[in-house]
Amino acid sequence: MRLSGLFALVLMSMLAGCGGENEDIKRWMDESSRDLRGKVPPLPELKPFPVVSYEGAGESSDPFSATRIEPEKKEGGGGRKPDFDRPREQLENFPLESLQLIGVISKNKGKDNRALIKVDNVVYQAGKGNYLGQNYGRITGITDTEVTLKENLRDPSGQTADWVERQATLQLLDGASGKEGGK
Repeated sequence: MRLSGLFALVLMSMLAGCGGENEDIKRWMDESSRDLRGKVPPLPELKPFPVVSYEGAGESSDPFSATRIEPEKKEGGGGRKPDFDRPREQLENFPLESLQLIGVISKNKGKDNRALIKVDNVVYQAGKGNYLGQNYGRITGITDTEVTLKENLRDPSGQTADWVERQATLQLLDGASGKEGGK
C-alpha cells in the first residue's frame, strides 16, 4: 500500500503545481488582449439599378416568343425531292456509317462493277443506280476502291423545306485491319 500511497502523493503535488501556472497564463492572456479589437470595414453602400420597363409593340417583337427562336420556314419542295412512292431497297434500312464496302466484282472491264457491302454480318450486292443509306442515297459510280453516291436530304440549315443533294463515298476496307483504306 505504501507504493500506491506514494504514487497518489506525487500525482497530487503535480496537479497542485499546475494550478498556479494556470492563473499566470490567464493573467497574461487578459493583459495581452486588452488592446486587441477586430476592425471590420463597413459594407459598401448598395446603389439601386434603374428600372427599365419593356414596352413591346405587339407579339411580333416579343423577344421570348417561339417565332423568334425558330427560323422562318419557307414552303417549297425543291427539285431534288426523292420519290416516296418507289419500293425501298434492303440497304436503305441502315445508316451509311454502318455500311462497309468489303469488295468489288468487276464485269465487262469495269463497266458493270458490283459492290459487296457488309452490314450486320450479312453481305449484299449493289450496282450503279441502287439505293443505300437512310438519306435516299443512289449509287452513281463504283471503282475498285470506293462507291460514290448522291444523297437527298432536307436543307440542313432548317430554314427551308427544300431538298438538297450531297455527295458521299463508301471506302473499301483494308483486309488486314478492318479499317477504311485510301483517303
